[in-house]
Amino acid sequence: MTETPPTAPNADTLAAAAKAAGKGRGPAPVHLWNPPFCGDLDMRIARDGSWWYLGTPIGRPALVKLFSSILKLEDGKYFLVTPVEKVGIRVDDAPLFIEDIATQGTGRDQSVTVTTRTEDTAVIGPDHPLRVERDAKTGEPSPYVLIRTNLWARVDRKSFFRLVDLCCHEVQDGDSWFGLWSRGTFFPVIPSSELT
Repeated sequence: MTETPPTAPNADTLAAAAKAAGKGRGPAPVHLWNPPFCGDLDMRIARDGSWWYLGTPIGRPALVKLFSSILKLEDGKYFLVTPVEKVGIRVDDAPLFIEDIATQGTGRDQSVTVTTRTEDTAVIGPDHPLRVERDAKTGEPSPYVLIRTNLWARVDRKSFFRLVDLCCHEVQDGDSWFGLWSRGTFFPVIPSSELT
């Protein structure tokens, strides 16, 4: 008896499987799935949050949202996972992209909610921390928020400026920091001494 070789992964079959598995109710339970690896897919998430397939941007937001719902990080690599297959994709920076923020309250009592391009929402706090990385050469900040298990979202420029407007100076471990309060937690952004 000859074994049938697995079919090469493609976006159409993956989308159909994701739709069936997720049933449109948000992110699928990818942490419960451990299917065999089926190869890499020529799919890439660019630094600006756009998704590309075979060198062409995916222009349908619903399809991007569907793919993002089956995204998983394992051992430093990104995969799209269904109950029956796992395919590798490339991610230039962060797999999700924040395009909007909303605030409730002020000062230490404020809560900041972020919304991604794929309609994930999270309130910055202990479960969804904010971190800011700075480019070693230019010093330019890149802010990120943890949205789902091991999946970070980069904050777009306009939303980061809005976050900066909500920041204040606080003393942390004996040093003064400029940072953000949300859900009772202070997230340092930059040492106060480096602000001019």
